[in-house]
Amino acid sequence: MVPRGRSGRQALAMSGVGPVEPGEGTRARELPEPDTEAPPPPPAGRFARAYTTHRRAVLAATTTAAVLAGGGYLYATRPEPPPPPLAPYPSQAVGVLYLGPVTPATSPTNRTFTFEMEVKALSDPPITVERMRQPYAALSLTTDPRTPFRTEQNDARTIVITMRVTECEKVPENAGLPFLDVTLRNTRAIEEHSFILGERYAQDLSNALHVACGNKSPSSPKA
Repeated sequence: MVPRGRSGRQALAMSGVGPVEPGEGTRARELPEPDTEAPPPPPAGRFARAYTTHRRAVLAATTTAAVLAGGGYLYATRPEPPPPPLAPYPSQAVGVLYLGPVTPATSPTNRTFTFEMEVKALSDPPITVERMRQPYAALSLTTDPRTPFRTEQNDARTIVITMRVTECEKVPENAGLPFLDVTLRNTRAIEEHSFILGERYAQDLSNALHVACGNKSPSSPKA
């Protein structure tokens, strides 16, 4: 038997127990905190166009700066190329060759004699011959062309060397294996190097010295 209410209406039947769930669309909206400021609305009208243009310019500048920064980092961290190889020392890159007599000494009154030699650079860079000297105090030496002169790879220079006997008393009886002191320079270094021109040069020099000093008998070079 269901009891009736005082108003005479029948009471609603209830079944089950539990909290009452809010229906769809009945949840309370989350309101912003009182202290939180709402973002300003975008400008309107011509100010909106100016704002958009400025914003695009800022974004473009930022992007460009980022690209440049990245490119600069890549450039700074790129591997260094290996250094170029050093040029050889000039004495290791020059060829000196005795060619033979040009004007031999003919008498004691003519104590000068000339001979030719070839100088050439065997590789780059070019080589400059700064000076040529011979070891004997009784002889003077000049070159044609005069020093300094330059030689390059595949460009042999023919040098005419003139020697003059100044004191026969100090001339060696036998020239042995005479040499020339040559000062060389290239981009690597400056060197003074002694070049032995071989037995043929020694024989020709000994003969010229004997003729220039009145001894017609040529000497044999030392071994």
